[in-house]
Amino acid sequence: MIRAIVTDIEGTTSSISFVKDVLFPYAREHLPGFVRAHAGEAEVRRLLADTAELHGAALDDEAAIAVLVRWIDEDRKATPLKALQGLIWEAGYRSGDFHGHVYPDAERKLKEWKASGLDLYVYSSGSVYAQKLLFGHTDYGDLTPLFSAYFDTRVGAKQEAESYRAIAREIGLPAGQLLFLSDIVGELDAAREAGYQTCQLLREGASPGPAHIHAADFDEVILA
Repeated sequence: MIRAIVTDIEGTTSSISFVKDVLFPYAREHLPGFVRAHAGEAEVRRLLADTAELHGAALDDEAAIAVLVRWIDEDRKATPLKALQGLIWEAGYRSGDFHGHVYPDAERKLKEWKASGLDLYVYSSGSVYAQKLLFGHTDYGDLTPLFSAYFDTRVGAKQEAESYRAIAREIGLPAGQLLFLSDIVGELDAAREAGYQTCQLLREGASPGPAHIHAADFDEVILA
């Protein structure tokens, strides 16, 4: 019996294009102005110092901005850049420039599953902070109360079985009582190896994995 559901975000609860076509371009466009406006704040100063340290040379604010924009263009997974992107996205969410995208069927079923007594969790490669921002500012309002906890790659890589074992230990349930939802076969394979039940979402042209049950959307997800 499934007692809890662990869900991915991109391609599962939410559109991949939201991150690619909305969040990343927004951060690139607004980063220079954000840094200039908030350069006197302690958190931003720390992130600028971390940028210079990672770059390997002293940087004034304008030079740091140029490096950060270049890292965005290079798709660098630099920690100070990810942190600054999170701050910029928070400002965008709060100002109403955009809302976190969640598919209507996902919003409906997540609420239904929660009401039925299932515990819900998120596991995404995006930071926990970014996850909470997305679910906290949707067209349906704040969905964060639906989730009991959030996990990111600090628990481990998403295509490694040990990551899912660690999540099961933290949740406190046997892996066999957990259902993992994702569009990525490699992630589903790792979850299955860890003992989870799995279901692959085929929303945006994902290639079906033969070892997993498939669903076109959350309405088709079957809870055994």
